[in-house]
Amino acid sequence: MAQVNPLSNPKGVKLLCELCQHPAYIQCQDCKVTYYCNEDHQQADWASIHEKICQLLIPLRTPVPFFTSAEERSHCTEQLIQRKKHLIDITTNEAQRMLYEGKHDDVIPAASHSLSLVIDVYGLNSVELVPIYLILAEANIGLGQLTLAEEYLSQAYWTVLKTTDCSNTIRSKLHRNLGLLYSAKGEFDESLRHLANDVFFSSTALGTDHIHTSGGYFHMANIFYWQHKMDIANSLYSQVVDIWYSHLKKLVDVKIKASLRTGPGWSDDFEQESLDENEEAEALQILRAICDIREQAPKKDGTKMVKILHALTMLYFLSMDFQKAHELGKKLLHTIEQIPDEEALEDVSPLIKLIESKLASK
Repeated sequence: MAQVNPLSNPKGVKLLCELCQHPAYIQCQDCKVTYYCNEDHQQADWASIHEKICQLLIPLRTPVPFFTSAEERSHCTEQLIQRKKHLIDITTNEAQRMLYEGKHDDVIPAASHSLSLVIDVYGLNSVELVPIYLILAEANIGLGQLTLAEEYLSQAYWTVLKTTDCSNTIRSKLHRNLGLLYSAKGEFDESLRHLANDVFFSSTALGTDHIHTSGGYFHMANIFYWQHKMDIANSLYSQVVDIWYSHLKKLVDVKIKASLRTGPGWSDDFEQESLDENEEAEALQILRAICDIREQAPKKDGTKMVKILHALTMLYFLSMDFQKAHELGKKLLHTIEQIPDEEALEDVSPLIKLIESKLASK
């Protein structure tokens, strides 16, 4: 990430900072096609996304050679568009992952890259802009910059209104972000209205028991929790845990069956039948938060603690963090012993054995 003075570039070329679009004085020495106004912006961009896409930017920002035939020009243009779409996927996924991890500062550079690429490929009025607006809005909510978040949400809202064939999944995400905005502003009734719309559109698209629908229930539960309406909050938290528990159990059962087929040294493709990075990050965010709430309750419900600990143990196992899965597994077994619940013990035993075998094989 060394820096050089870009003044040796041809005169008349206007160099702008990658992050703020102000005049740039620093050049990335690795790709030599990215510029910054100061070292802070260079370091922020590097930590967020530039390290991952540095070399991928070179063909996008290098002048295209002159082609004599229309066929060659068309092929070159298509290749360029495909490269940009690939970068959109990378930057959007990275921004979403960091958002789930609560790294709101790091989200902004990655999402800004994605936004400029989407505008370039699809245009200023395209519905493809909406997911990026929503990521930027949620990051700014997390940073407490509510006015900026509201601006992004307004852009997303009007784009959705003008798009007749906008998917219910996008509508769901829009209402979820509006719910988060009003929650941050302390307008809980308005927040709950939008979160109810989130659940409605997500349920229509994916089903009431889908893991993506559970996010709406989770955020609604948080509002009732803050309002000390614990009966409603606990009911919604339990629904969220049930959805994730069922989903994770299906994935883990596939691994357990594979291990029984292949023995202690099982070596099936671990990535098959698993969570993607964003689902994993969202699950960790939601389930850890609920686990903390359950543990801090004045009167702990042993059965509910068993289920949330089992879900987290499965989640860490699927993410291949076997050490953390082992720690949670021991805590799970201890909680089961306190109830006691022979059926629960029998249910978790194959998973615990599998975790121990993975640790032993390292």
